[in-house]
Amino acid sequence: MGRSDLERLSKEELIELVLRLQRPQKTSRTSSKPPSTDRKEQRERSKPGGAKPGHEGHSRILSATPDEVVEHRPDRCSCCSAVLMADWPAETISLHEQIELPEVAPRVTQHRRLAVRCRACGTRVAAAVPDAAKGTPFGPRVHAMATYLKTFQALSYERLQSAFADLFGLTVSQGGLMTMLRRAQGAFAGERDKAVAALRRARVIASDETGVRIEGCNAYHWVFRCAEAVVHHASPTRGAIVVRTVMAVHRPEVWCSDRYSAQQRHADAHQTCLAHLSRDVASADEASADVLPSRLQLWLHRAFALAEEVATLAASTLARKRRALERSLDAILAAPTSCDLARDIQNKVRRARDQLLTFAHWPGLVDATNNACERALRPAVIQRKVTNGYRSMWAAEGEADIRTVVDTARLGPGTNAFKIILQTVSA
Repeated sequence: MGRSDLERLSKEELIELVLRLQRPQKTSRTSSKPPSTDRKEQRERSKPGGAKPGHEGHSRILSATPDEVVEHRPDRCSCCSAVLMADWPAETISLHEQIELPEVAPRVTQHRRLAVRCRACGTRVAAAVPDAAKGTPFGPRVHAMATYLKTFQALSYERLQSAFADLFGLTVSQGGLMTMLRRAQGAFAGERDKAVAALRRARVIASDETGVRIEGCNAYHWVFRCAEAVVHHASPTRGAIVVRTVMAVHRPEVWCSDRYSAQQRHADAHQTCLAHLSRDVASADEASADVLPSRLQLWLHRAFALAEEVATLAASTLARKRRALERSLDAILAAPTSCDLARDIQNKVRRARDQLLTFAHWPGLVDATNNACERALRPAVIQRKVTNGYRSMWAAEGEADIRTVVDTARLGPGTNAFKIILQTVSA
């Protein structure tokens, strides 16, 4: 905005502009910005690194199944130099491990198809074409490794090609890697369909979305989560049509999300993410001199405390605490204020009034926040920042299928992303 633009503003507009410029900058505590964007404190005021006082130390867990055990036994007495016989009993006084990775090299099996001429009739008989000649020369583990590094370590095709050459001594063109990934992604369709079917039976569903780049255009990566499945979905749009497409005709009993309009009215009840709301309230509290945002912050602290213990409370106790929170919130929303920021946050909370304590009506089934979906979306955000998006829609959709299968399997105990991928592409 130049000088001429400022001269055309009215007195009220200039006052509003100055007040807006004086507001504190948004941080990770008052918005959805990542902590890495926060301004760091001065060195003399920053917290010291390392473990905090009273922190219990931890060491690496020793292997229960070592590949080799080497015993170090003394041969002479340190006092009288007498020989210590090898068959004398000994005790272990300490354990130390040395860990090394084996050299990794491709294992190449060459199939030679032979022909033999019959001496009885002179016919030249050729062996049947082996299965190895009918498909790709790369085995399931190579496909799984390429899929894992591309999807979960966010390697570009160029870096993936270098990793295969440097780590495994395997030369693969970028086109070959692309074909390999596309072939591997097709193996995840079956398990993806099972996850979508589980989602369409769920009573409680949470959802969120983030922006990505697909084929050079702005697009979106969606995630839908229930107790039995995590479904990722790539789409060129952020509209409610995505929810209707994924959910088909299913309408769950509770939906959890932020206040984005496309996430509304998909269930009989709705739980607004209190973490999103808390950041907005914290931002208003920093910029406003009114006490109302501070009252909302205290109310949210009480709501979070109730969410932590909601599954352990008796029904009567839970109902009493919920009613107390509702009365307190009604008083805050009815309080007069002359501050525009306080009024804005008051109106935002008022619009979500019936969606703030839904978790208290569904103890143990509905979360007060949508943090689980945000954690599921974090790898997609990292992928966007590292690789700047996807070259094609099939790549985005295929990666969504892979994340669907892996994240759904991770809902169970003892899962490993690479093992899940290898098991899927080997099936």
